[in-house]
Order: sequence, then C-alpha cells, then structure tokens
Amino acid sequence: MADGPRYQRIADLLREEIRNGTWKPGDRLPSHNELADQMHVSITTARNAIQVLVAENLLYTATSRGTIVRSQEVLESVVTSHIRRDRPQSSHDIFSEIARAAGREPSKQFSARMEPAGADVAHWLGVPRDSWVVSRTVVQYLDNEPWSWEVSFYPRDLAEATGIDFPHDIPEGTTRRLAARGQPETAHRDTVVARPATAEEAAVLGVGAGTMLLDHLRIGANAERITRVTRQRSIAARNRLAYELGDDGGTEVIRKALGTPHPPGNSHSFGNSLVPGSP
Repeated sequence: MADGPRYQRIADLLREEIRNGTWKPGDRLPSHNELADQMHVSITTARNAIQVLVAENLLYTATSRGTIVRSQEVLESVVTSHIRRDRPQSSHDIFSEIARAAGREPSKQFSARMEPAGADVAHWLGVPRDSWVVSRTVVQYLDNEPWSWEVSFYPRDLAEATGIDFPHDIPEGTTRRLAARGQPETAHRDTVVARPATAEEAAVLGVGAGTMLLDHLRIGANAERITRVTRQRSIAARNRLAYELGDDGGTEVIRKALGTPHPPGNSHSFGNSLVPGSP
C-alpha cells in the first residue's frame, strides 16, 4: 500500500475493492476485530479506516449486521405521483410503490405520538403553538439500507376524525386514508433544500455527519384547512426528485422520450427508476 497513515491505507484498499466489485452492495465487511487481525493493525486503526468510508457514504453500520456496503444507485421519485386523481387503489403506500417499481425491497420503522406543536409546526399547520398535534415518524429502508427519515404532523382533531391517530403504520398510506375519510388533499406546497446532515440525522440515516441531504417539506391542504405537513430527509447523492405537471398527453410524451418504465398493473407511470450513481 502507498505511504500515509495506516488507517488511510486500509481505507484506500477497501475503497478500491468496493469499486472493483470485490465487495458488492449489501455485503457485510469484516468486523473491526477481524479487519484488525487481517491487516495486522490495532482495532482503533481498523475502526478509523471504516469511518473514512462511512463518511464517504460507501459504507453504513447496522447494529445487528455490522458494516455494510452501501448501494451507489440513485432512486428517482416522481413526487407528484401520489396526488394524481387517477392513482390506482393499493394496499401499499407511495414509498413501497416507488421501491418495488425500482426493483428494491422496502421496509420501515414506524412510531407515532401526541405532542405539543413547536413554533415551526404550528406555523406550517396554522394552529396555535403548543396545541396538540399527532406526529407520525417513519424511517424507510431499501434492501435493509437506511434511505429516508420522514416525520408528518396532523392537527389533533383531524387525526382523530380520520383515524390518523392510529398508533401503527397505515399500509395504504395516510394520503389515501384522509381521502377515504372525507378529507382529500387537493393542494400542496413543496419546499426542497440541500444542506448538511446534523449529528442526529446522520445517526438515523447511517451516514457521516455533514453529508448533504435533501430536506423536502410538503404542506397538504384542501379548501377547508391544512391537513398535514410532512418533512422527509434523504441522502442527496442517492435521491432525485422529479415533478410531472400538465395534461396526460404531454406527460406521456415526456415519459416515452425518457424511457420511463410503467409499473405493472398501472396505466400511468410513477416514473421511478434506479440509475447508476457515482461511487
């Protein structure tokens, strides 16, 4: 190996092995102890080498599975798909539909609670500060890899009236639940910014602190009221957001030009695909 700190030389070797396919996405690397034994270095040196590649988003750590090679593919999501009026009924939410259309296996960790609205949430929902709101949190995974962190807030009275206060995941998604209970969302305002991950966000998403994220804020409403606000954070280099606006004819022309695949059983494309990313 070339001159330089030992941990850096080990990181360089592992990086090259990842790039040449010796280690593939989803593979588990040797543990810190195993790597230290193989390379005849201290555990601290092995750990520092792994941390270099975690910071580069080539690896992530999973408590029960060790250090895993991260996928370098990019997930493209047409974020206007789930508000189409002709969106087919389904027992799966939009993230599951996107993942499966891209050939990935989705999973999630869910939690819900009642909490007082902070200043930002109160402003977004148009409710008094410290009034009770329902918070629904989902950490989403693709092939067991942390992918996005989504938190949605709903006014308490609306959540109770529509069953959104249900303390478990809603398989078909809350957008369909709201519509089925007489509160369809007919308007949205989206704000997307790119910014470095905080320490908490880095821990949840399994990335290095300071990794660039997409912070996507969506406020939903109908003619009567704001129905919810959703904040989703995902890794900027692994996600691409697209919007389809206009009539079906023009949209279809664009899809054909781009070669966007149609998910099985759906006459309209959700426009989800995986494209190679830069390692």
